[in-house]
Amino acid sequence: MITYSAPGRVNLIGEHTDYNGGFALPIALPQRTSVTFSPAETDTLTVRSDRADAPVRIPLNTTPGRTTGWGAYAAGVIWALRDSGFAVPGGTMDIRSDVPIGSGLSSSAALECAVLGALASAAGLDIDRIEQARIGQRAENDYVGAPTGLLDQLSSLFGEVSSALLIDFRDVAVHPVPFDPDASGVSLLLLDSGQRHGHVDGEYAARRASCERAAAALGVSSLREVQHRGVEALEAVADPVDARRARHVLAENERVLDFVAACNELDFAAAGALFTASHASMREDFAITTEHIDLIADTAVAAGALGARMTGGGFGGCVIALVPAQLTLKVSDAVRAAVTDAGYAEPEVSLVYAAAGAR
Repeated sequence: MITYSAPGRVNLIGEHTDYNGGFALPIALPQRTSVTFSPAETDTLTVRSDRADAPVRIPLNTTPGRTTGWGAYAAGVIWALRDSGFAVPGGTMDIRSDVPIGSGLSSSAALECAVLGALASAAGLDIDRIEQARIGQRAENDYVGAPTGLLDQLSSLFGEVSSALLIDFRDVAVHPVPFDPDASGVSLLLLDSGQRHGHVDGEYAARRASCERAAAALGVSSLREVQHRGVEALEAVADPVDARRARHVLAENERVLDFVAACNELDFAAAGALFTASHASMREDFAITTEHIDLIADTAVAAGALGARMTGGGFGGCVIALVPAQLTLKVSDAVRAAVTDAGYAEPEVSLVYAAAGAR
C-alpha cells in the first residue's frame, strides 16, 4: 500500500502567463489531496473519493472520452502515463482532499499529481518532476479537455516551505524565492468567494486563443518573444481585444519580476501594490474577474490590505491579500460585511502560507 499526497496552490502573481511562455510566482498550499493506492493484478483501477458517492472503475487501456466527471482526472493520468511508454499497475485507490474545488486553488492538479505519484511509486518508475508536470498537463489538456498550462502541476510538484516558485515557462525552469511574509508581520489572507468556476466552459480557451492570435499578428510563436519590446510592440496587433489580452500578459510578466524583487527586499508594501495592479489588469484588459470578486479585492484594500488580487484562471474563485498582521481581523470583517450586504454568500477567510510539494 502506498500513500502519496500533493498540494493545491495559490498563484501569488502571473495569471495566464504560463501558456504564453512567461513568468509566474505560485506557492504550494498546506491543503492537500492524499491518495492511498493498493496495487493488484488487474487490468482496471477502481477509484473512490471522499467527495463522491460511488467509485469509478477505469480500464488501464482507457482513452480520452471513456471516463468523464471527476474520475477523468485519474483516468487522464493513466492514459498519459501509458502514452508516454510507462507501465501502469491496476488496483484500488482511495482519495481524500481538503483542497476546495473550483476556487482557483488547483484541486485538479493536486489530484493528478497525487495519483501520478502513487502509480509511479508502485511501479518503481523514475520520472523527473518536469516530466511529471507534463504528464499531468497532458491528462488535463487532452483527456479532460481543459487547455491549461503547466503552472498548476509545477506548483504542486516543486512546492517548498517558506518559498515561492519563480517559474520561467519559456525554459520550463523553477527557481525558489524566499516568501515568508509572516516573519515581517504581514499575513497572506485567502478570501474564498464561493463563486465556483470551470475552465472547460470556453472562457479560458477563448483567452488563450486571443493571445495566440496576438502572437501570430506579431509574427512570433509566443508573446514572450516580444517581452523585451514592451507593450509598445502591440501597436501591430489590429484587433483591439487581442491587443488588450496581450497587454495584460506582457505587463503581468513585468509585475512578476518586480514582485520577486520586492520579496527579496522584504518590501511587502510594494508587493501589495503589484497585487492590486495585477487585479486591475485582469479586470480591465483580460476581463476575467467578476463584480463579486472585484468587491472582495476592493474592500480588502479599502480596509487596510497592502494589496489584493484574484488568483487563478478567473470568473470566480479566490482573492488573496497581503495584510499587516494587526489588520487581518479588520480586513476579514470588512470583506464579510460588504459581501453579505451585496447579497452574496459569506466568503470563507483563512490565513495561508507556502508549504511543501508532492511527496
